[in-house]
Amino acid sequence: MIGIIDYGMGNIHSVQKAFQSFGEDTLVVTGPKLMDKCRKLVLPGVGAFDDAAKELNSRGFVSRIKAQIAEKKPFLGICLGMQLLFDQSQEARSEKGLGLVRGSVKMFTRDAGYKVPHMGWNQLKIAAAACPLLKDVADKSYVYFCHSFYVEPAQPEGIAATTEYGINFTSVIWQDNLFGVQFHPEKSQEAGLKMVKNFVEL
Repeated sequence: MIGIIDYGMGNIHSVQKAFQSFGEDTLVVTGPKLMDKCRKLVLPGVGAFDDAAKELNSRGFVSRIKAQIAEKKPFLGICLGMQLLFDQSQEARSEKGLGLVRGSVKMFTRDAGYKVPHMGWNQLKIAAAACPLLKDVADKSYVYFCHSFYVEPAQPEGIAATTEYGINFTSVIWQDNLFGVQFHPEKSQEAGLKMVKNFVEL
């Protein structure tokens, strides 16, 4: 069973439907104890970093998420859910991230003439073909983005794919059993659904 963490900031139902399309049982995780029932976990997210971090803390998710990842349970962060895995964000006024991946979250600038937010289809440049999430995903596949901030890992080893948008930013991370994608796989048609399937089959 895959648990989809509901902290009031995620597109729960479309993510849930994507996993269910591969015959996977899902559980909407409304409290930290429910994570123990799941063999894998997904942290979706849309909205502001501060609000999301506050909700994770106030609902008691933070320490249990860290424990589950330490126990080697596969974990996937999507969009804001990936950004929350990092130490901190330029968007945040007060809150810190989970600190599970060293690095920070930064805002796109308009200096290069690109629109912010970065919204729509863009390509993945695969940097780590061995990443289980990217199995059978072709280099330069198109996926769907909607974000104004991007992650900047402190170490390059965890960068599994990048995307060009004025700068070359990290769009997929991989750190042992921990994965993150900046785009929305549930909205990314063939390539995105391959990643969903790959996560199901881990």
